Amino acid sequence: MKNAVTVLRKNTMIFVLLLVYLFFTLMTKGQMFTPLNFNALIIQNAYVYILATGMLMCMLTGGNIDLSCGSFVCFAGAIGGICMVVKEMNVGLSILVMLCVGIIYGMVLGFLIAYMNIPPWIATLAGYLAFRGWATALLSANSSTGSIAPFPDSFLKIFSGKLFETPLNELNIPCFAAGVIASVIVIVSIIMTRKNRVKKGYEVGSVASMAVKIVILTAVIMLFAYKLALSGGIPTALVWVVVVVLIYQFITSKTTIGRYFYTIGGNREATRLSGINTKRIMFMAYLNMAVLTSITALIVVARTRAANAMAGTNFEMDAISACVVGGVSAYGGSGSVFGMVVGATLIGVINLGMSLMGVDANWQKVIKGIVLLAAVVFEILNNKDKTKD
Repeated sequence: MKNAVTVLRKNTMIFVLLLVYLFFTLMTKGQMFTPLNFNALIIQNAYVYILATGMLMCMLTGGNIDLSCGSFVCFAGAIGGICMVVKEMNVGLSILVMLCVGIIYGMVLGFLIAYMNIPPWIATLAGYLAFRGWATALLSANSSTGSIAPFPDSFLKIFSGKLFETPLNELNIPCFAAGVIASVIVIVSIIMTRKNRVKKGYEVGSVASMAVKIVILTAVIMLFAYKLALSGGIPTALVWVVVVVLIYQFITSKTTIGRYFYTIGGNREATRLSGINTKRIMFMAYLNMAVLTSITALIVVARTRAANAMAGTNFEMDAISACVVGGVSAYGGSGSVFGMVVGATLIGVINLGMSLMGVDANWQKVIKGIVLLAAVVFEILNNKDKTKD
């Protein structure tokens, strides 16, 4: 019984995700289970995964957030539209311009927060207002409709196309094989992580807990791969998401600088006194966030095939929600890339499920707000239980 409770506690959000998905599958009479909707879940929510990865790094430093990322997606998209459509610049050069704009903004924002000691919420709130207005002005000045389109096909293929494309409902072998490879990697990773922790004398969960986690994750990955294989190919947006997630999983779990983000969030003053340059870490957190926001802008304008003034609306809220729901502490120092991915997927499932059910957009916001609050309450209660133990 105790082992069962431990397994449930450590994998709570995975079980919640499965239950929520089953709920919406039943409520939509199986629509959630179709290959097209599996594909939509990835393409429509790719921005959440990438932005939430950047938001994770900010939140680890002490519960800090970036309120400007949604507006900056709109601004970077407008810059890309002007370069590629209005000025007809080379696609590769235009992408480089968008990334450079992100780097410049990240450096300015990081400097203001880390070295000028401006509170992150104030600095990013200023960006939220300024970039939304600036983007709208640029779009209005370069288009009578306030929207710049169409983007070149070569650009769309990179960020919203499909790899190994096949007809709908025909099993895509490369896609299914990718699922098998991903499952093997996950299994080996879980086993090796446990083995290393045992070797170093760290506390580990039971073998049963590990087995349950492997079975659940493998089943989810293979089901996902199978459904995706029937949807016509591997979306390039998924490739970008996987690359970003794997890079930051490595940084946060295997590198010294990744561990610094956690120590700052745990106790910033103690971290500073130990000789770690806390200002540089804060600077890097927001530089990193801006670069990931630029990548998000590339994916968003490719998916919508246009740069418009509504792009990026409430994106920052979805990114914060994904982190908090995924177990990232609102106070900093705790959280993981894997948890963020689970949280982002849960947010995506809720968005898609409610849309398929025809739930009014206003009520969707109410429900997501309740989910966010419930996640924070759960974190507080869970921390109290750990303290008692």
